[in-house]
Amino acid sequence: MKEQISLDVVNKNAAGIDIGSRSHWVAVGQSDDLIKEFGVYNENLYQLADWLTSHKIKHVAMESTGNYWQNLHAVLLSRGFEVTLCNGKFTKNIKGKKTDVKDCQWIQKLHSLGLLSGSFLPDEDTEILRTYTRHRYNLIKQAASATKKMQKYLRLMNIRLDVVVKDVVGLTGLKIIRAIALGETDPEKLASLRHYNCKKSEEEIAKALHSNGRKDFLYALKDELDTYDFVQKKIRECDDQIAAKLDEIIGKDPEKQEHYIDKKPYKRVNKNTPKDIDINLKSYQMFKGVDLLAIEGMSYNTVLTIMSEVGFDGIKKFNSAKQFTSWLRLAPNNKVSGGKVLSSKIGKGSNRLKIALRNAANSIGNLKDSTPLRDFFHRINFRKGRVSAITATARKLAVIIWNMVTKGIPYQNPEGYLYLDQKRKLGIVKRMKKQITKFGITNDDLELNTTP
Repeated sequence: MKEQISLDVVNKNAAGIDIGSRSHWVAVGQSDDLIKEFGVYNENLYQLADWLTSHKIKHVAMESTGNYWQNLHAVLLSRGFEVTLCNGKFTKNIKGKKTDVKDCQWIQKLHSLGLLSGSFLPDEDTEILRTYTRHRYNLIKQAASATKKMQKYLRLMNIRLDVVVKDVVGLTGLKIIRAIALGETDPEKLASLRHYNCKKSEEEIAKALHSNGRKDFLYALKDELDTYDFVQKKIRECDDQIAAKLDEIIGKDPEKQEHYIDKKPYKRVNKNTPKDIDINLKSYQMFKGVDLLAIEGMSYNTVLTIMSEVGFDGIKKFNSAKQFTSWLRLAPNNKVSGGKVLSSKIGKGSNRLKIALRNAANSIGNLKDSTPLRDFFHRINFRKGRVSAITATARKLAVIIWNMVTKGIPYQNPEGYLYLDQKRKLGIVKRMKKQITKFGITNDDLELNTTP
């Protein structure tokens, strides 16, 4: 007699949906009469929800494929279903032919037995904020593309602005490019537009601005300049949408509005940072008194990415810092067999938050002043190289952020931050000490010279 192994049914009234670009296959059971195909139009989605209701379905599992699942997911949630969105690699079928019918049957069977885990999904407000910030990131890439093309056409015109100016779309570069687009060809007049902070002199800049007079390249340069100005206008409009959404999220919770924090003059403002949004204050209010910018290496863009990708409630969905780092693909994926570690590589996959944390870790490695995170970075860098150090420091940042937000633990930096004027005074003191040592001046001499 054959022995059978049975599994307990965890979700009794469960359905499985195989998401497609042109149709959705739905299974409410394992027999053929309990499988049905639906279209992707709005009326088809509501028909699908009605069909699930007629079969008394309560739990629904669907495979996340691209962004085809989002509209159906919203419809099912509005109808009161418990929806589990699964990663495609966890719903792979057993060996055999692969069809849409077998896929939805397999998803339904796995979900009935409780073998599927849901993917992370932020709340509605965070999702809207994420849409704005991701769109802003795409606009910045478009502006960068237009900048590269402007550099190309300037180079073809034999105008080597990129040699004498660090940023061709900075204060000096943009003024010169606009003047060239208006027809100015005199190198001395163009060099006179130099901003006073520019390191190169007018004479040196003028040497790089002798054009070959090609009108076709000039036309293309004007076109790319118009594109750059248009994208910059769209970025400012997107910033307004982000600011309005942040005010809306914070305005819903009176507890968030009570928090206030002073500005951080020692934090560098990148040119791609939203100019009209006080991210320092908004993040402090959104995370209810948690100052993420107190961490060295954290920029305004990194904090904005944290607010838009996971949000305050999203971080709390992870039960531990290990789960948070594992979701970010920053934790080692240890594979052990026979008591030996076969592999401990970081899992494949990336998201915008992981990229932002890795960029923050890289900036921590470039710090000149000694801090706990900077010293940790250099220890790993010495042992395993810079790539491993960036990943390890990014993981440590994720752990720190999770503990700060979920437990309300403030970040403690023993070294602290020094304001620019304090650093300047410290430099003066160091130079004075060097002069004292060089000329052999003693404390007694100093006291003697200062006596009236």
